[in-house]
Amino acid sequence: MTSNTDIRVGADGVARCAWAGDDDEYRRYHDEEWGRPLHGDRALYEKLSLEGFQAGLSWITILRKRPAFRAAFAGFEPALVAAFDEADVERLMADAGIVRNRAKIEAVISNARLVAALEEGALDALLWSFAPTVPRPRPRSFAEIPATTPASEAASKALRTAGFRFVGPTTVYALMQSAGMVDDHVEGCWRAA
Repeated sequence: MTSNTDIRVGADGVARCAWAGDDDEYRRYHDEEWGRPLHGDRALYEKLSLEGFQAGLSWITILRKRPAFRAAFAGFEPALVAAFDEADVERLMADAGIVRNRAKIEAVISNARLVAALEEGALDALLWSFAPTVPRPRPRSFAEIPATTPASEAASKALRTAGFRFVGPTTVYALMQSAGMVDDHVEGCWRAA
């Protein structure tokens, strides 16, 4: 049985994964995005970029800054971001609305160049090729949710081999969760139904 700390019933009476807490934006993200299948190179490039920015930070920080990230990175259109130059890096380093980490900013630009050079749909196909074909049993607690899996390790290795940066196995597993390649809503959450 799921422990009380793994599920939280909100003021709206809905039982959710406890990490969604009481923050309206976090609850919306949990209810409408996290764990739902996401396709498309632009959308997956955005998720991959934001997950890379999240490394070492809380996801709510990134989620609250997402509108500023979208504005700063041209809506995460790979072809547009691929054209960014050193002046854009400096502009982004001065943008208080985003996470100002030079290595992460440069990785997002570099990754955009890789995505832009691919055939349309190739990033989607690559990432989804690592989605498990047999789902794991529904996690009963957060303790049953891994930080990495063999699939996220293999996807990370494939991405790094292709030249992508900030795509370690933990970051890739977070992407797999958020993009619905795996479903880690814990037992008792309304989304687990």
